[in-house]
Parts: sequence; structure tokens; C-alpha cells
Amino acid sequence: MLKKILEKNPYQLLATAAFVDLFILCVCWEWFISPLRPGGSWLILKGIPLLFAIPGLWKGKVYTMQWASMLILLYITEGLVRILETGANFWMAVLETALATTGFVCLLIYLKPIKQEAKSLAKKKAQAK
Repeated sequence: MLKKILEKNPYQLLATAAFVDLFILCVCWEWFISPLRPGGSWLILKGIPLLFAIPGLWKGKVYTMQWASMLILLYITEGLVRILETGANFWMAVLETALATTGFVCLLIYLKPIKQEAKSLAKKKAQAK
């Protein structure tokens, strides 16, 4: 098991970890740390889209990483908006922004060489015609 983990790209691992941590943060934040309403709120459901991305990130699926990099921008935005709140919400927003930004940057770094390879293949195909 450890060998399989060590074979993965470190940026892929960091992005996956950021998504898992972001999911846990979203659930904890809206359930019991500082929910909008006492006892929890429906905002707990905002973590569900992250669950759909995690298996694809772990497997290194490029398509999943592409749409996940767009999805995570919503969490960066929410964190930046909620950073204006006070108390626990401020610290949760800082953590959300940091995790989402980390995940986004790691996805971009992981995808950059893949995109460059795809562009060079397309260029070679065009020249061959």
C-alpha cells in the first residue's frame, strides 16, 4: 500500500489531501463548529461535490482534475467572502481559503506538463497533415 502511495505524484497527493481536508472542514464547520443555525444547517451539503472529485484525483484522472480545478474556485470564493466574519467563522474561512488554494495550485502544477504534452502532440499531428 505504501509503495502505491509513494509512486504517485506529490502534487496529486497534495491535491487529494486538500480535497479530503476541505470536505471534513465543510462538514465540521456547518454541523457543529459554527453552523448558521444551532444544531447544523443545510450548508453542510456544500461538501458533497468534493466527494465526487476525490476518487478521480486519487487515480490521477486528468478530466477529473480539470473540472475539480474549476470546482475548487467556488470554495476559494466562499472562504474569501466569509473571511469578513468574526470569531470561529474567520478562522474556518482562513483555513478553507488556504486548503482550497493549495488544492488549486497543486492541480495546476500537476496538469501543466500534461497540457503541454497534449499541445505538442496536436501540433505534430497538424504538421503531419
